[in-house]
Formats: sequence, structure tokens, C-alpha cells
Amino acid sequence: MYFRFHKEISAALIILFLLVIFFYFIYKPLFLIFLILLIFTFYFFRDPERVVPLGDDILVSPADGLITNISEHKEGKKSYTKVSIFLSVFNVHIQRLPLSGQITKIDYIEGKFINATLDKASEENERLRLTLKSGSNVIYITQIAGLIARRIICYLKTNERVNQGERYGIIKFGSRVDIEFPNSYNLMVSIGQQCIGGETIIARDFKNNKNIQSREYKKI
Repeated sequence: MYFRFHKEISAALIILFLLVIFFYFIYKPLFLIFLILLIFTFYFFRDPERVVPLGDDILVSPADGLITNISEHKEGKKSYTKVSIFLSVFNVHIQRLPLSGQITKIDYIEGKFINATLDKASEENERLRLTLKSGSNVIYITQIAGLIARRIICYLKTNERVNQGERYGIIKFGSRVDIEFPNSYNLMVSIGQQCIGGETIIARDFKNNKNIQSREYKKI
């Protein structure tokens, strides 16, 4: 199985590796502590491949984690559903694109670092919100910093064309991702469900006549 680590690991890995070597000769208790941190860093920044179901009739999960909240709201004149996914320190922290399309807007909002499981984190915490347009549909994906997470990374640019299931960013050490989509999509998940980024189908447009048996999959 192909397995890799996210490129953000480089600096942390070098520092921890040097500390492990240093304290091995100086002070064994600290050596063990930094060795555990080194192993955890490898684990946290893991970046496994995913088998992504493709199609403009579905939205795949933008993140690994637990669905903690599902709500509805108005975005202009349209009704939208918002699904909130909480990422613990044990989840893969790479974010993936739920749908192919074009990034029309990127908004970075400074804020607090309250517990990301709380619903108010969507409005109060530091976050980065993508606006993704696909045909007549507009989807919003928001990376939200949490109590521990202090750095949001997004590699996309405005007007960039993107593909479903591709990696686009990472939030370091515990966080949350919200996906908002119009009610033309039917919700396919529930609160308390564990999601796999790029694989779990969050919602589907049943008016789209895509034959599910002929659906293509891509390992990304």
C-alpha cells in the first residue's frame, strides 16, 4: 500500500530528530519524551491515499473525523445544509475537495481558538472559507482552527480549477471542517458518524441521473 507523509512534517521532524539524538546522550527521560513526540509527529502527518468516488452528483467528505453538528440556514435566497466535522489529534488532518469546479473566493477570518466541537466555533474561531462553484451550484468549505490547532494551511488560489478528492490543505493538531451545500443535494450522513476524507459521500443530488453502478473511482 502506498503511504506518505504531508510535506509540513519536514521542519518538525528535523528538530525532533536532533533533540532525540541530543538527549539520548545527555538525559534519558527527555530522550524518551522526544522519541514519543517524534513517533506521534509521524503519525499525525500521515497522508494515506484514498479511493475517491467521482461525479458531479455527489459531495465527498472534505475531512476525516466525527460529524458533530448538522444544521440548515439561508445563504442569500437559497436554503443550505451545513455539516460540521470534528478532527481529533488522532485523525488524518489533510483536507480534500468535495467536488470538482472553480475556486471563486477565499476568505481568511481572524478569530478565537475555542473548542472546535462547539457550534459557535463556526462564527468565532479563526477560519478559512473557500467558495467552490460547480455548474449552477455553490459549495462552501471552511477550515476552522480549534483549541489546540493554531495554523490553517490552504494551497489554493482564487479562480483555480480543482478536482474532486484532491488534497488542498491541512490544519495542525485538532480542528474542524464545515461543508455547506444547497438543499438540492440530499444529506447522506448523520450526527455521530465517522467520515473518511475523500471517500465518505456527504450528500447526493438524486435529480442528477448519474448511474451509481457505472460510477468511476480514482485513487488519490
